Formats: sequence, C-alpha cells, structure tokens
Amino acid sequence: MLRAFQFGLILLMLAALAMISAIVTMHFAIHGAEVTVPSFKDLTVAEATNQAASLGLNLSVDSHFYSIDIPAGHIVGQSPVPGTIVRREWHVRLIESLGPQRIAIPNLMGLDQRVASIQIRRAALEIGSIAEMPWAYAPEGSVIAQNPAPGAAGVARPYVSLLIAAPPVATSPAFVMPDLTGQMFPAAALAVARAGLKLAPINEQSPSIPPVASTASTQPIQPVIPIGSVVGQNPQPGQRVDSSTPIELTVEQ
Repeated sequence: MLRAFQFGLILLMLAALAMISAIVTMHFAIHGAEVTVPSFKDLTVAEATNQAASLGLNLSVDSHFYSIDIPAGHIVGQSPVPGTIVRREWHVRLIESLGPQRIAIPNLMGLDQRVASIQIRRAALEIGSIAEMPWAYAPEGSVIAQNPAPGAAGVARPYVSLLIAAPPVATSPAFVMPDLTGQMFPAAALAVARAGLKLAPINEQSPSIPPVASTASTQPIQPVIPIGSVVGQNPQPGQRVDSSTPIELTVEQ
C-alpha cells in the first residue's frame, strides 16, 4: 500500500514538472519572439534600417516632412512609437526629413487639373488630395483653390492639394408630371403655367368618329372625345420635370 502511494506521488510530481516545463517553454516561445521598438529619430534611413534588421523588424519610409531642426535624410517620426512591444517581423513606418523648405509653391490657380498636376511634379512636389466643387465662375476642370497657397513658406509637407471646378448643380425646382389627359386644353395649359413649366407647341389630332353600332350589336358604345380636350402628353404622368422641360400636349381638334 505504501509503495503504491509513493509510486502515485512520484507520478504526480512528474506530471507537475512536465506542466511547469511546458509553461516555461511557452513563455519563452512567446516572449522570445517579441521585441521593443527603439527610437529611430535623428538616425539616417540607412542607420535605422541596419538597427531594425538586427532586431528582426521591417522598415519603410511612408511620408516626408520639411524640418528646420532635423537634416534631410534623417528620421522625423515613426509608428509604432518607441517603447512599443511588438512581434518580430513587425512593420515600422518612418517619416523622413526633407530639411528646410527650399521649393517655392507654384501658383496653380485657374490652370486645368492636368496642367496643374504636371506643374506640381515639375516643382519636385507631390499631389495631395483632389476635390471637386460645383462652381459657375470658372471653367469646368480648372483649379479654383489650392493648399498650400502660392508662394507659401513654412510648409510642413511637400504635398499640394487642389480644389477643382465642377459643373454647377441645377437649381430649378423639380415637379412630378401630373396627368392632364381628359382635361380641356385651356385648363391643362393653365395648370402647366401655374406649375412654372414650359408649354411646347401643341400636337393636333383629328377626331376619331366611332362607327354607328347596329341595334343587334353587343359592343359597348365608345364615348365621344370632346373637341379641344387633351388626349396625350409627354412627359408621361409621374415623371420628374423642371422648368426647362418642354410639356407637349396632344389635343383633339
């Protein structure tokens, strides 16, 4: 009985040792693959690349900034920030200094978007965001605003963003075309005028006289369409129209 107890105790201790060994191994496996991101600020891109490689990190220069404090080709900032714990092979993004601003911002106002883009690249600058705004006071596709402004100094980034003129949005009120068929032309024309719509020349249609039905016929008698009534229209009822849409009415004459 004692030997059985001792044997069981030994097995229990071995199991505990195996569990502790597994936990320790897992701990080193996890934390051994982690690294603390260093500060790359003020280093050259080459120096930062060598240091990152020794730690198992990957680097890329994602953007550029002008700086009067940090020489061109040196690092201004980074992401993640220094001290962040990451896994090996993590990607660190760098911001490289261009040194003090020495390039004048060109005047792009009034230029076509394509020409403005060429001018930006010729000045060794980069195209930033491009937005459009309806504007009736400049040709479509031309530059109506830029950022930074022409000749600006103290610019942080070498990007020029443009605001481009788009066609002005129509301001005419819209209506749903009513059903005018069956109305007498004067009443229909008055309804069109009151809605602020434009009446096109009328289309005249000769009256159609239904044949006289015999007393033995079972066909229903067709109603006679009054002369001067609207028998057709364009646009059709329910369509969207505005003040520039001509309303064509077909009238029985």
